Amino acid sequence: MLVSFWFDPTCPYTWVASRWLVEAAQVRPLDIRWRLLSLAALNEHLEVDPEGDTEGYLWLPARVGAAVELAHGSAALGRFYEQAHKLDGWDWTVALKAAGLPPELAAAANTTAYDDHLRASTAEGVAKVGPHVGTPIIAVEDGPAWFGPVISQIPRGESAGTLWDATLIVASTPGFHELKGGPVP
Repeated sequence: MLVSFWFDPTCPYTWVASRWLVEAAQVRPLDIRWRLLSLAALNEHLEVDPEGDTEGYLWLPARVGAAVELAHGSAALGRFYEQAHKLDGWDWTVALKAAGLPPELAAAANTTAYDDHLRASTAEGVAKVGPHVGTPIIAVEDGPAWFGPVISQIPRGESAGTLWDATLIVASTPGFHELKGGPVP
């Protein structure tokens, strides 16, 4: 099953959701396609940025990710994303090398050349679920799409698969819009 996962590289909850999806792919037949959803691009038209990114930092890792995706594809983008999070401090050159990618791609952070790609990828993801969401967005080819899940712990093994099954069932229900949980004791 082809599953597209739109993410902003800087969002910590999205990182947890991405690791859940990787876990679920170990126990369910999921083929993950990594896609970019830039919070900077999503919020650039707003007078007040809900992310509080007044300096434009959120563009930087997203641009490097766009350079990776365009030059080397979705799987390389997934490797870069994983390596960038394993490192402390977002050293893109080191993350690129660790992902087996050319370190020169780090220069993309300082150019606007990739911004239109980020805007288009973000718009494609948002079009799947509506403008009221952020990251992550998950879409199943020829199936449902949804925002989230927003989780604070990574389910492992069959628990990851069970959450995938349940999420797919809920998201496939006609008229379904939103599900939120409370604090876990």
